[in-house]
Amino acid sequence: MHRGGAFGHTLRAVKTDLHWTEHLEGDSLRYTAIAALGLFQVDRTTQQQILGGNTVLDLANACVVRATTSADMGAVALAAWAAAEAGRFHSMPLFRQLVQILASDTSIATVDCAWALSAGLAARQFGDTRDVVSLATKRLMSGRSSSGLFPHMLPASASGRFRAHIGCFADQVYPIQAFSRLHAAQPNIEALSAAEACAERICALQGPAGQWWWHYDTRNGGVVEGYPVYSVHQHAMAPMALLELREAGGTDHSQAIIKGMRWLDEHPEVSTPLVAAEKGVIWRKVGRREPRKIVRAISAVTTALMPGLHVPGLDRLFPPICVDYECRPYELGWLMYAWLSGGVVAQLSLSPAGEMPAVSKEI
Repeated sequence: MHRGGAFGHTLRAVKTDLHWTEHLEGDSLRYTAIAALGLFQVDRTTQQQILGGNTVLDLANACVVRATTSADMGAVALAAWAAAEAGRFHSMPLFRQLVQILASDTSIATVDCAWALSAGLAARQFGDTRDVVSLATKRLMSGRSSSGLFPHMLPASASGRFRAHIGCFADQVYPIQAFSRLHAAQPNIEALSAAEACAERICALQGPAGQWWWHYDTRNGGVVEGYPVYSVHQHAMAPMALLELREAGGTDHSQAIIKGMRWLDEHPEVSTPLVAAEKGVIWRKVGRREPRKIVRAISAVTTALMPGLHVPGLDRLFPPICVDYECRPYELGWLMYAWLSGGVVAQLSLSPAGEMPAVSKEI
């Protein structure tokens, strides 16, 4: 999936006549930074084979250069995180950008805020990131609901009347990860409690075949809409967050992780294999046969009007029987990171800010 120092956005399988071919589309700074974090977990020779002779240090540097002119907070946070973990340096320009955004009155995505907190914690041994850590922690904690779940935006009202109550799966996973790391870095019982509550809730809601559902109601801790079920949630994002929570001293959710992984092979929705080993990909998701996101829209409105209110018969009218034949590089990046980065949380407690000489770069 790599080309020219960056990773594409989507590898899409397209059927032509009787054959399937794969086409790489677009370009993504976010996905490239996540790929750098994942590739840092493998040996240098493997990195060079994948990156055309370069290493993840080169890739991290390239991400930082691109991020300095990006208006995408999530991309900036991921690039700063990749610089710290994969590049082993503190990028001052990126952290300045993050501080400016976090300190403003603008609404920000929960995922972006969690990434900023993880980036600040990763880079604190190389430079001063106290402002980013403090501001991101405050912003992220402000979104915590009584159910333990997090909304899509901070503040939640920024999503509008019919979506303010909704948080997607990513909006839960990345705060669990960030708060677990915060507790490991500088013991913070409130952060650990927030991570624990969120993890407990999503595990309680896990589907009978191990599905990690898509949209949640932050008010009552219920499911707004279950589909699509994304493969990356099953094999990477849930394991990554829950394993880090355990490493930080939280609850062991191994059984939920195992159950979620099993869904990749034993998904009841379709008989089509999702793991395409011969192509080196895992197909993206299983979704409904429906006009574009109509069930999500209906469920958002009905649950906004009354928590738990669902239109009967939607599962029968729009069954989850469609496989999305796509794969995106971040999915494989997080897969490597989730299963090969053991110990990164423990290292946060061993490398407090100021212990190592600052290594900052003006790129």
